[in-house]
Amino acid sequence: ASASVAAFFRSYLPRVALRSAGRAMRRGAVLAAFALAYAGYLLLGALVISAVERPYESRLRAELRELKRDFLRSSPCLSEASLERFLGAVLSADRHSAALLHNGSAATSSWDCASAFFFASTLITTVGYGYTTPLSDAGKAFCIIYAVVGVPFTMLVLAATVQRLVRTFTSGPLEYLALHWGSDRRILSWGHLFVLMSLVLVAFFLVPAAIFSSLEESWSFLDAFYFCFISLCTIGLGDYVPGEQPGQHLRPLYKVSITVYLLLGLMAMLLILQTFHKLADLHGLSDLVFLPPEQPPEEHQSILGEPSPPSEPRQREQLPAYPRPGGPSHYSSINRS
Repeated sequence: ASASVAAFFRSYLPRVALRSAGRAMRRGAVLAAFALAYAGYLLLGALVISAVERPYESRLRAELRELKRDFLRSSPCLSEASLERFLGAVLSADRHSAALLHNGSAATSSWDCASAFFFASTLITTVGYGYTTPLSDAGKAFCIIYAVVGVPFTMLVLAATVQRLVRTFTSGPLEYLALHWGSDRRILSWGHLFVLMSLVLVAFFLVPAAIFSSLEESWSFLDAFYFCFISLCTIGLGDYVPGEQPGQHLRPLYKVSITVYLLLGLMAMLLILQTFHKLADLHGLSDLVFLPPEQPPEEHQSILGEPSPPSEPRQREQLPAYPRPGGPSHYSSINRS
């Protein structure tokens, strides 16, 4: 019996350890490849945007220098140092709030109820345009405290909502089509993802871009589409912000409508991400990158003191048949199945 136990541990355990080490090495190699690809993608983006934007920046700098020289020639009583101080003060005010510069004499404030509501929504959804920012120390401190609570609260609301949307727009249609059409779920998942992405593209990008380009006088359709994409991806560069032109009609309602659009658009984007994640699971792509769970669900339930639900017997991995520890060691006792 002792010889059987020793033979078992010498032969079986090293093979299990080698298989586990092999899986870990494969996942590590895939992760390293993803990291290198990501670094290359960042470098590619930096090279392309630099090649596109640097000539435009140089041309704009030359035009501004020429404009300043013309202004100084036409105003001999103004010194260049005074002009530089004035421009510095104007640019500093513009970084805090554009309304101080473009709309300083008008009655509309950057912190009326509708504008503050829009700012709060961009703060806790992490869009953060940076176009209107708090000026006082008290406002900055409040933003920190407000975001500490608001950002997790927003993520919780979005996650709970998207979980229900996935059942309605992803799991439900796939199960229905697989049941009634008898097609492979993996093939159906690609078609379903294409249809869902097309609907989101029309409902949350093309149609809103057409609306924004008609309401914002200085925006082209590309500018409006760019704003929609930057906003719903929570990038929020802040170079385009709707509802900031002076004298806009029904500006408070416009700001609130944009807030509703942002929240619904974020839900749609998360729905797309969850659908893509399910597609990756169906094709086994997630197993190439993500680590397996540390504990099976049954062990988590036992830790919480909850009874484990009855589960169907799973086919176990076929392992080499070795004598059981403590059992008879003759050949007839070995399982031949």
